Amino acid sequence: MRKKANGIGFGTWAWGNKLVWGYKSETDDILLKKTFFDAINGGLDFVDTADSYGTGSLFGQSEKLIGTFLEKFPKQKLKKITIATKLAPFPWRVGRNGLHKAFRESNNRLKGNLQRVQLHWSTYRYAPWQEEQLLNGLVDLYEEGSIKEIGLSNTGPKRINFLYQKLKKRGIKIKSIQLQFSLLTKPSIQEEEIQNICNENNIEYLAYSPLALGILTIPPNEFPKPSTFLRQQLFRKILPKTSELRNLLANIANHNSVSQAQVALNWVRSHGAKPIVGLRNPLQARDAISALNWSLTQKEREKLDYFRNKCQINMPKNPFNSP
Repeated sequence: MRKKANGIGFGTWAWGNKLVWGYKSETDDILLKKTFFDAINGGLDFVDTADSYGTGSLFGQSEKLIGTFLEKFPKQKLKKITIATKLAPFPWRVGRNGLHKAFRESNNRLKGNLQRVQLHWSTYRYAPWQEEQLLNGLVDLYEEGSIKEIGLSNTGPKRINFLYQKLKKRGIKIKSIQLQFSLLTKPSIQEEEIQNICNENNIEYLAYSPLALGILTIPPNEFPKPSTFLRQQLFRKILPKTSELRNLLANIANHNSVSQAQVALNWVRSHGAKPIVGLRNPLQARDAISALNWSLTQKEREKLDYFRNKCQINMPKNPFNSP
């Protein structure tokens, strides 16, 4: 097996989310702190969060936790990782200065360690003018030195090209594009177009939900019951129709003496993307770190590609993803 060059990052959607992940601050925060330190010390070099991560009164909780953890982190090690957040283009965040207050609040929660700001989703389908104005405002912050890097999220190839040229005219390079990408996302021409755009323009391709909310980690004959209603409904719909794919994952995992999660992560890496894996405990962090030490063979990748195309069901699409 050959070693891959692109790394692995980790996401923190669950850090403060009660609705989908059943977050409990009184017990989870201790585990999350160790998870954070283990992940970075083990070589996961990209930390992904968002200002909207955290339900209800816990809005911004993910950023708060990361900021608190970073206070204890050696400054020298911070140079080796990227702290990135996503700012939500809510309907009330309009105009060129629409994200300025949100940026300052996120940066404060992250204790001034924010390096990359990404627009959380595209507003092209309902208010394309809003997206352009907000991005121009982020470029303003970049030009004044407040933001180091700018990225996009949930944006399709046509819109990426359009926005890339817009920012290029102002001398700004889009650093990354973040999209849902896993063995359970539906293959499409758009997917290939985005990969080509990233390769041609040296844009980092970030893949969120690489484990399909944990579905790809489940052995083929198991049917666990998640702790929250929303994930229970998702599992009930998707698990029965993915047993063949998960059986292949299990076989490849057994052959390489690794976990199904590692196989799924390295499939993403084999397609030139950096997986942003959600972590909730140190065991998951250690497992993701282990995926850095090996890669799929060409034959294993081709088998997974085939069964992905054959799969009868896929993860729900993000409704805000632009063309």
